[in-house]
Formats: sequence, C-alpha cells, structure tokens
Amino acid sequence: GLKGFLWYQGEANDTLAYNYRTLFPMMINDWRIRWKQGYLPFLYIQLPNYKKRQTEPMESEWAELREAQTMTLAQPNTGMVCTIDLGEAKTIHPTNKQDVGFRLALLADKMAYQKDVIASGPQFLNYKIEGNAIRISFSGTGSGLKTNDNMSPREFTIAGADKKFYNATTRIIGTELIISSDKVDNPVAMRYACSDNPDCNLINAEGFPAIPFRTDAWKGITEK
Repeated sequence: GLKGFLWYQGEANDTLAYNYRTLFPMMINDWRIRWKQGYLPFLYIQLPNYKKRQTEPMESEWAELREAQTMTLAQPNTGMVCTIDLGEAKTIHPTNKQDVGFRLALLADKMAYQKDVIASGPQFLNYKIEGNAIRISFSGTGSGLKTNDNMSPREFTIAGADKKFYNATTRIIGTELIISSDKVDNPVAMRYACSDNPDCNLINAEGFPAIPFRTDAWKGITEK
C-alpha cells in the first residue's frame, strides 16, 4: 500500500523562490486530495549547495528557495532532508546520491513507520539579542551541537539596522550558539548558510547538518 510521497525538485523555480512558499504547499495539498489517503507523509529534499562559493555575505535565489522549502514544514505531516553539505559547485545534480537516500530513508522510518530514530539536524528555534551578540537556540540538536571538522561554526552572518551583513564569529555553548562581529555593535538580525554554495560545518552529534535559516524578514531578491 501507499505509505507516503517522496519529492526532489526546486532548481527550476529558483528565480521565483518567493512564490514557491505558496506553490509548493498547494501542490502537496492537491496530491493529498487526489490520492484520497488523508495526510500521508510528504517527504522532500531541500536544494543542496551549488554554484561558485562566495566568501562574503550575498543575496541568493537558491537560499530563498531553500527557505521556502523549510517554511513548507508548517504543513501537516511533512518532512525535509537537508543536503546543504552534499552539493557540488559545478553540477546541479550532485553525484553523492547515497547519503541523500540514507537520510531520506531514516526520515521515512521516523515519519511513515514510527521508528524512534534521529533523522535530521539542528533547526532554528529562536534567538535573543544580548548586547553586541545574538544567542541562537535550536531544536533537533540530538546528542549535542558540534562541527564536522572540529573548527568554529562557519557561514553565520550578522547585521545591524542598516541591513548590511558581515561574517560573524561563532561559539558553541551547549546546545546554543553565540555569534557576533566587531563590525556590528548593535545587531538586529543574523543568517546562516544563506548563499548559493555555503561552506557549512555545523551538525548535531549524530552527523546531520543544521538547516539554513535567517532571523529577519527583509525583502529578498525574488519577492516582487
């Protein structure tokens, strides 16, 4: 019998990423209506890292499409596989399918077969401004936060009221992060992995990557 849906797409919608916030949930609801099986699990793959790597903060269509995919988790019985660490700069279809399939299988075990497994990485929960720094907390930390190379977490940026982002210094404090920059005295927002091809290294102890996110709702490049 039918146990759920698996979906991998999004590259073709990158220039209209803001509209994907509406389009993708509509498609999921339409499929469920047509199959007449109730709220079957709908599991999908988030876009991986791709294109030329940048060392400074940037606006990104691919990052905005990933954000739309993350927002779709608000729909009932949906699950997302983060692959922000499995992409390749020069190919839109990464060659490492094994790890993508492994993560997807674990997510299916958890959501479709109700197995007690950890199947995803840290996901942004909330934040608090503390002087010139921002404290970030997560769900999905598993046995704890760490990095996959024992270095400080990368790809965090921070901005003040002028909306100009700078690369941040990041520290792991238990299951939280503290980020700051000597270029931003009064931070109001931060972002993680919000570029085409971020060099991410934040994971939980089980090895699953943190999901890209931002704390601001400033207008992106695909919002018309």
